[in-house]
Amino acid sequence: MLSITVPHLLTRCEEAVFSAEGLLAAAKSSVATLVTKDGKISAEALDREQRATHGLAWLATYVEALRQMARWGRSLEQAKRFGDIEQLILLAAFGDYLAQLPGGIAMSQNEIARPFDMGLSDDEIGGFWSEAVSELARTGTRREVRAGIADYMVKHQGAMFIGDPGLDDTMSMIRDQFFRFAQEKVTPFAHQWHLKDELIPIEVVKELSDLGVFGLTIPENYGGAGLSKLAMCVVSEELSRGYIGVGSLATRSEIAAELILCGGTKEQRDHWLPLIASGAKLPTAVFTEPSGGSDVAALKTRAVRDGDVYKIYGNKTWITHAARADMMTLLVRTNQDRPGYRGLSMFLAEKPRGTEKENFPAKGMSGGEIGVLGYRGMKEFEIGFDGFEVPVANLLGQEEGQGFKQLMQTFEAARIQTAARAIGVALCAMDLGVRYALERQQFGQSLMDFPRVRDKLAMMAVEITITRQLSYYAAREKDEGRRCDLEAGMAKLLGARVAWACADNALQIHGGNGFALEYPISRVLCDARILNIFEGAAEIQANVIARRLLEDRVN
Repeated sequence: MLSITVPHLLTRCEEAVFSAEGLLAAAKSSVATLVTKDGKISAEALDREQRATHGLAWLATYVEALRQMARWGRSLEQAKRFGDIEQLILLAAFGDYLAQLPGGIAMSQNEIARPFDMGLSDDEIGGFWSEAVSELARTGTRREVRAGIADYMVKHQGAMFIGDPGLDDTMSMIRDQFFRFAQEKVTPFAHQWHLKDELIPIEVVKELSDLGVFGLTIPENYGGAGLSKLAMCVVSEELSRGYIGVGSLATRSEIAAELILCGGTKEQRDHWLPLIASGAKLPTAVFTEPSGGSDVAALKTRAVRDGDVYKIYGNKTWITHAARADMMTLLVRTNQDRPGYRGLSMFLAEKPRGTEKENFPAKGMSGGEIGVLGYRGMKEFEIGFDGFEVPVANLLGQEEGQGFKQLMQTFEAARIQTAARAIGVALCAMDLGVRYALERQQFGQSLMDFPRVRDKLAMMAVEITITRQLSYYAAREKDEGRRCDLEAGMAKLLGARVAWACADNALQIHGGNGFALEYPISRVLCDARILNIFEGAAEIQANVIARRLLEDRVN
């Protein structure tokens, strides 16, 4: 199918990664000069030079993504599972992303990060164009490559991307189980849940509990399944492919479990983890405040100790699944005299589950629902605390002032899981786009016969694969106990953009019908939009990635 042999393709990809790494090294050096003062990274300069620093974050994300794609191709070849479609996807991925590196990377619809923004010279940009880069960029962007991918999608339709040839038999079995569950119990009903703005039925929550979703990565000695973060990715993908609300049900359980495993006392682990794993206690994460958003250091909600309880005062917002939850991981300020992050503490605060008549029946706690465009299955709330009591025994780790540190320990897993949810949304958009393009006739032919429709769908398949490999790499690093905040952040940053692009293009394929509420793609577009905001807005995420890269460069 390809004009180049498999060994040549794989070698060229690895050579191109080497060239991309050289471009990244030059960009790091250049940007570092813009933001370094007295041998240290200047926070003021980081903000002033956001175009350059965020461009660096995207450049590094692309380079890591290509590195993982090259490894994916090589591992498939060694396992004798590197078929025609995998070869085409690898070639298209390298062709498109290599062309973007010197030409400009889309940070958003109207913000293009170009090498000049990072201070790169013509010579440095020109040096990137090695023989391997030129060949892959020229060959991988050919019409015939995208057409080959589209032909495969037409032939296989529903089977497209059910699995990943790079996963072992266990992971493939898990994927198949949750794909079938989602197709039977979620996909047929998701759009009505969205249109009616209903909570996901409690029966579905119970079935997920019986399947072990809430204790997926909790160790077996605490009643969990003891599976890997990679398994979490696979499960989250398929459930989110059915409906992001269902794919997100376990997010708060994952966060709560990480908090307790990393920062809890033995008594807290013994008590809470079995309850979370079994689904007996549904958690919610209560971190964000109306005036703070991503600025956790500005948090104002306070806890005042009164004997054997803390009394909570203040306001929280954008709290997902808050009414139905049985317990809160609650971040508050316990020391008013310590500004910024230092005075924050985390609580495991139990609360009664809300009812249809009263969302928050607890004394000292009130709140209301926030109407939202999408991501509706769990509902969003603002909460007010006025003397709500939490036992002293529920202070996480039994030490004040550790809340921010404890929260940071959850971000790796949370962002990996968010990247997986983004992949699921992108898959859903691709499924809908393929189906509509095959069914819809226009000007006497199927929409699938139009080259730009085929191009849109082919590039969905390519970018989903790219994001998958980057996410799986981060998950495997986490499973091996290695620091992976950089890789997790990259996966989340790219995944959110890919999900939005897939949803937007799938809606475009639907034309006017895509704008009609009765068509599920209208829901998927709304659902995809949140991914660039929660778990770290794209701009915050790029800032975090850039700081890590530059600190490593300066140090």
